[in-house]
Amino acid sequence: MQGPRGEPFSGRRAYLDYAATTPVDSEVAAAMAECLGREGVFGNPASRHALGRDASERVEAARESVASLLGAEAPEIVWTSGATESTNLAVKGVALAAGDRGRHLVTSAMEHKATLDSCAYLEDRGFEITRLRPDRNGSISAQAVAKALREDTVLVTLMQVNNEVGTITDLEAVGAITRERGVLFHADLAQSVARLPVSVNRLRVDLASLSAHKMYGPKGVGALYVRRGLRDRIEPQIHGGGQEIGLRAGTLPTHQIVGMGAAAKMIGCRRDRDTGRVADLERRLLDSLRRIEGVFLNGDQTRRVAGIVSVGFAGVTHESLLLALPDLALASGSACTSHRVEPSHVLRALGVPDDRARCSVRLSLGRFTTEEEVDYAAQQIARCVGGLRALATLPPVVSSPPVENPVAAQPARMPA
Repeated sequence: MQGPRGEPFSGRRAYLDYAATTPVDSEVAAAMAECLGREGVFGNPASRHALGRDASERVEAARESVASLLGAEAPEIVWTSGATESTNLAVKGVALAAGDRGRHLVTSAMEHKATLDSCAYLEDRGFEITRLRPDRNGSISAQAVAKALREDTVLVTLMQVNNEVGTITDLEAVGAITRERGVLFHADLAQSVARLPVSVNRLRVDLASLSAHKMYGPKGVGALYVRRGLRDRIEPQIHGGGQEIGLRAGTLPTHQIVGMGAAAKMIGCRRDRDTGRVADLERRLLDSLRRIEGVFLNGDQTRRVAGIVSVGFAGVTHESLLLALPDLALASGSACTSHRVEPSHVLRALGVPDDRARCSVRLSLGRFTTEEEVDYAAQQIARCVGGLRALATLPPVVSSPPVENPVAAQPARMPA
């Protein structure tokens, strides 16, 4: 059995966690390799000698590719270490630079932790945060945003595609309101660009966060889109050499940036093909999982992207299911909160009861997912759900009086 590019599938392990991170595409890795080693384009892009200029040319070509993916201009792209840093720079940077303009921000209760924790940081420093609650389908309405805006609101920050349930927020409608009211609008597009056509001008966003490793590029690099003319309304969070128009200091990692640029170019060329294939695989997976008794889905099942599914199995906790399936790469929620034992903050925000949230896992598919992986995963999940439910219905063990001949006592057999 082979994957879409001929990679063998062992039948023993399946990767269904593309929302956490994606494999680096081989073409991306090849472009990165050209910028490593003594014979590569390894110079510091800020240096003025030939090797530095060569590196700078690669960096600027990558900037063009990322800008093109967003319908933006190259000078509007600021390199960062990932979407987490981009979001910190946008949220904290705008708030701390606002001065007398205001100390109020609007976000939602189902955002990525980079947004929520940045807002909490500001709240500890005297800012006021309005956290909108989504409806049960996971939608944040433009009307709710409009109602939350105040005279002292300096920023609205929302994600377009939720990283746990895949629901889509109508950023275009929100952007029309914020632009009319003169409030800056930041969008987390980390899960969007590999799955949806994105135009920052159509969405009317002023800032947007991206991460390379969510789009088949390397970890450790990302970008912040900053609409032209807004430089003075953002306070830098990292200081040093003045790189990236003074917004983000530090020597640029040429090979990682080139990787992100190559990944962006590939997304632009094959997004439709990837998403169509993922939609087919998701239908195949869900058709199998729906045969399991007590299965349920979380979030809107119409206004969502293909490839991110939150599914639960009544009576089976996600902890026990993940432990019973060591050969399946699944998630109990977003990767950044997978170490937490409490139910997902996203599912709680949707109003999912804790007992159902504790029984939910996230399955996410991508470019290299195969039919064999999907079928194997569905079979293993069904087997483990049945086995765990059987164990849960066993009668409790009670102590027995000692027997005269211990050798004759036979241990109880557990079900296969």
